[in-house]
Amino acid sequence: MNMQPVDWGVVAALFSLVAALAFLTRRYTRSVADFLAAGRSAGRYVITVSEAAAQIGAISIVAAYEKFYAAGFAAQWWDVPVLAIGFFIALTGWVIYRFRRTRAMTMAQFFEMRYSRNFRIFAGLLAFCSGIVNFGIFPAVGARFFIYFCGLPEHLNVLGAELSTFVSIMVLLLGVSLTFTFLGGQIAVIVTDFVQGLFCLSAFLLIFIVLSRQFSWTQISEALAMAPENASLVNPLRITDVEGFDVYFFLIAMFGSFYMTRAWQGTAGYNCSARTPHEARMGGVLGSWRVIIQNMLILFMPICAYTFLHHPDFADQVAAAQSTLTGIESEQIQKQMTVPIALSAFLPAGVMGILCAVMLAAFVSTHDTYLHSWGSIFIQDVVLPFRKRPFSQKHHLMLLRLSACGVAVFIFCFSLWFQQTEYILMFFAITGGIYLGGAGSVIVGGLYWRRGTTSGAWAAMIVGSILAVTGIVIRQEGPASFLRSLSLPAAAHSVLEHVLNLDGQRMFFVAMMSAIASYVVVSLLSRKPRVNLDRILHRGEFAVADDSAASSAPVQTGWRMLRMGKEFSRWDKVVYTVFISWILGWTGVFVVGTIYNIVYDVKTESWLRFWHAYLWMAFVLGTVTTVWFALGGLRDLRDMFRRLGSAVRDSSDDGTVLHDDNTAPGD
Repeated sequence: MNMQPVDWGVVAALFSLVAALAFLTRRYTRSVADFLAAGRSAGRYVITVSEAAAQIGAISIVAAYEKFYAAGFAAQWWDVPVLAIGFFIALTGWVIYRFRRTRAMTMAQFFEMRYSRNFRIFAGLLAFCSGIVNFGIFPAVGARFFIYFCGLPEHLNVLGAELSTFVSIMVLLLGVSLTFTFLGGQIAVIVTDFVQGLFCLSAFLLIFIVLSRQFSWTQISEALAMAPENASLVNPLRITDVEGFDVYFFLIAMFGSFYMTRAWQGTAGYNCSARTPHEARMGGVLGSWRVIIQNMLILFMPICAYTFLHHPDFADQVAAAQSTLTGIESEQIQKQMTVPIALSAFLPAGVMGILCAVMLAAFVSTHDTYLHSWGSIFIQDVVLPFRKRPFSQKHHLMLLRLSACGVAVFIFCFSLWFQQTEYILMFFAITGGIYLGGAGSVIVGGLYWRRGTTSGAWAAMIVGSILAVTGIVIRQEGPASFLRSLSLPAAAHSVLEHVLNLDGQRMFFVAMMSAIASYVVVSLLSRKPRVNLDRILHRGEFAVADDSAASSAPVQTGWRMLRMGKEFSRWDKVVYTVFISWILGWTGVFVVGTIYNIVYDVKTESWLRFWHAYLWMAFVLGTVTTVWFALGGLRDLRDMFRRLGSAVRDSSDDGTVLHDDNTAPGD
């Protein structure tokens, strides 16, 4: 057992606080809109902290450990343009601003408004299937972290019965997450994720301080310099031999971050929980900033783990960690657990408990969010469209809760059955591609292109999903096994072998490009009349007063989208300007640094000095950000409860789309 009583005390304290807040939210959940969208009452800081916590789950932290242990600081360099694109998306309100204007509570509800009811059902079912398969390994990865990090035995003896620790942890943590979702729906999810998000960011800062005292920069530099020349952990232009995380991985991620904006529905409740479209936009801006800081701080843990396992100064302490790693039969699970096992070997008491509490918070915050999202999507986008009459509020809420329970049962069974054979991020890419491959085209085209048609949407979704599913099946069975089942000429066999050996990220790219081509070509061939986007986006004569006085403002396009409109307060303009300057500055550093590194041979020592300064800059900015977001978030939380307490509920606001006639908008 690696954990001391003080460590378990930290975990228990955080859990008790979060559980108490979850029970508090029960009194505010009085309608379907409350359960699905928190009554559209959340301010920017609550959304910023809560959604970031939901997105940085235990599995995401382990995935980051895998990536940074394999590619080190070099991976962070290539993440800069990915984050820059995300920042630009947030600053312009790309997708989220227009989606919030539709007042849809799920993306598939928007699909019915824009395309057709049948397409909504198909897209909702596809999103649901893709989501729960993608979600399927979350419990397994989280449970393994706690087993290896805490040093738990393989089996537990409970009242004379021997129980699997792996199974027991999954049941316990899924039960907690499901309880939070049951209690208050999206309100409970936002409130509990907010507290957990603040704790995680504060904990990352503390862990950074502890690790910087345990490992000198000299030791870190010497350890990183031991990496092979073309698998550098420091120089981002020398990563051609890094397994999985080469330059192409990051280039595809850059394109995908733009293409997939708000397409993934794992955090669907946050897309419609903002008080106004402008709050949603500013929440996205602040959230992008938080993600940048958070990633900077998480990076340091796998770097220190690599130093611990490779530097001769720690050779005497490594034996136990290496013994645990060699005892894991699966090579892929060994890679997943390398950093957690290393961290457990050198973190002091108290800090062990803090990191364990972080992972507990990350596990619960992601699972309750995903259980809520996927359960809601099944009812709202698969079941509800078949109804001729709306459900009663009580019946509707009961079905939403039962659906979340069904999702929990599925991912539990999937985690027991599925054998992981590749990096977590690769698994995310190919399983997410079942829906995301075509969804990006359908969403962007539906919100921004009047010529996009229902036929084009069907084509994009079908093509993207078929390619992704084919990739999953082949990779699970093995390309070699699949090829042996075919009788092909030698030349065709060679070409197909190359295609089938593409990793999950590259297969996802093929699916995205094929879907885009399908959407554009089929839409143009359909020759349908242009869609009235003003009606769908509630602009002009269709404006909704509650969505701010700027609802009827002229639509900005291109670079004009970066302008600050009347809805921006003085403080909004300051934040917006600072963030634009920040991202443009780092984009410049990336471009100039990359070109300079191509032209000149930059020494490893120079890169190490750069990364050292980068880490401490992250710590300073992280400290300021934590205090700033905590103060703003607590104020937003107070205002949110006030709105929910006095709001008049509309029973018809349940996700049902009413048409004036039988003709779908995109037909």
